[in-house]
Amino acid sequence: MATKIREIMTGSPTSVSPELDLVTVARAMRDEDIGTVLVADGDDLVGLVTDRDLVIRGLAMGGDPTQLNIGGIASSATATVGPDDSLDKAAQIMRERAVRRLPVIEDGRPVGIVSLGDLAMERDEVSALADISVARPNT
Repeated sequence: MATKIREIMTGSPTSVSPELDLVTVARAMRDEDIGTVLVADGDDLVGLVTDRDLVIRGLAMGGDPTQLNIGGIASSATATVGPDDSLDKAAQIMRERAVRRLPVIEDGRPVGIVSLGDLAMERDEVSALADISVARPNT
């Protein structure tokens, strides 16, 4: 059973520049089959954007999505974990902050993402959340 974040995190997370437009980021998410990207200025984490953010904070606000910068809709990365932190610490942070994903930071730069689904699959692989987390997308 895994005890450290590095054992369950998704490594090599996709990072995008805050200046990229929503359409470019949405296409990258589609092409890579991911639901979250980190927004970084060089090695500095600015925030993160989910597919839901693209819709709720981007498209629903109106305007031309090819002209809207992703940095303008990114959630601030107010909580992070390190790769050697415990799964319990990640779960506690997610619970306290009501977030489903945490960037994993090592030596000041993003190296991964850990999600609520990752924790569910590790801690309770027969739970509904674990089942949903490993299911193929219905695209």
